[in-house]
Amino acid sequence: MASNSRPKRLPNHAYLNGEALEVSNLRTSQGLYKLSPQELFWQARYRYLEDHGYLLRPRYSPNWKPSWLNTNLAPIFCEDSIMLLHYQVLDATKIETSELVAIKSFVKKDQEEQIAQFFASIRDPRNHCIRCHQILPDPFEPGLGLMVMPYLRPCNNPEFSTIGDVVEFVDQTIEGLVFMHRLHIAHRDIAVSNIMMDAKALYPNGHHPIRLGYTPDALYPVSPLPRAGRNVQYYYIDFGLSVWFKPGASPYVLGNVGRAEAPEVSDDVPYDAFKVDIYALGYVFAREFGNKYKNVDFLLPLIEKMQRQQPEERPTAEQVSQEWQQKRATLNDSLFRWRLVPHSEQTIERVVNDTVAVAWEGIYHLKKLVG
Repeated sequence: MASNSRPKRLPNHAYLNGEALEVSNLRTSQGLYKLSPQELFWQARYRYLEDHGYLLRPRYSPNWKPSWLNTNLAPIFCEDSIMLLHYQVLDATKIETSELVAIKSFVKKDQEEQIAQFFASIRDPRNHCIRCHQILPDPFEPGLGLMVMPYLRPCNNPEFSTIGDVVEFVDQTIEGLVFMHRLHIAHRDIAVSNIMMDAKALYPNGHHPIRLGYTPDALYPVSPLPRAGRNVQYYYIDFGLSVWFKPGASPYVLGNVGRAEAPEVSDDVPYDAFKVDIYALGYVFAREFGNKYKNVDFLLPLIEKMQRQQPEERPTAEQVSQEWQQKRATLNDSLFRWRLVPHSEQTIERVVNDTVAVAWEGIYHLKKLVG
């Protein structure tokens, strides 16, 4: 990821003096910024991944020492002070192309590897499953693999801002679910954290892979471009709990897994894995849109059907798609540019925000008229 070509001056508080510097040095010497056991896992694989064309950040190099030692820089302004948030996945740079990728450590006992490779082999615009670039054997643990994938960003960071943002997200996630189910694969862990996006169009100069609101060097705040009019692609990730059924096989499974808390999920009573996926995606729509915003009424009937307590009363993925396309066809394109209105927004705040929105709508039509 390319950073801004013009370096900015660091704020004065990035430089420590006197007692503040002594405290920082003491905390560093006491191990405040040392690698965690999970980070040591990745450090041990640094050379192996480098030999296979992937470079981890300097923090994980075998002989890493904090870059702020013997300086007066505050550690927070040094990229190598940033610790991992999700220890199973680490970002890396593909050396040949400078592309940012994500590398996941996974247990090879389940169907995850086969499902990931299967989806990666299918070139189809309806395929909204993360593409697996490569699977490497773990150099130390035979039961583990290292899956290399594109680097993606959480689907709701930055937050959705317009009706069109919601419509595009619903379009792609329903299309992707239909695609999976047609191939007899149930995800079984659909959640907002397992739907991510390729946000390169929103951050043309990149962003830091952990400190998401900052430039790639983690020094300066960075603001995203609007989603509207840009190619933002959403992807399902994490097939660790997924099941690939043989054609004609029963879709009933056991296991209290996933995060959507569908009422029928059980360790003892078999349930339809595909109907749980429907419930789970409906839960995502409800949590991210229906429960947050006033002006997404067009989505509420579909959410209600997807989240019915009785699995047999829920639609199939194909039926969800059909109903959504019918509803979508009734929406006026001008609606897509309107901002989302939070339930928590007060009247006076809404008047101001709506005034701004009307002004931007006028500018949009003027641009179309002129150019």
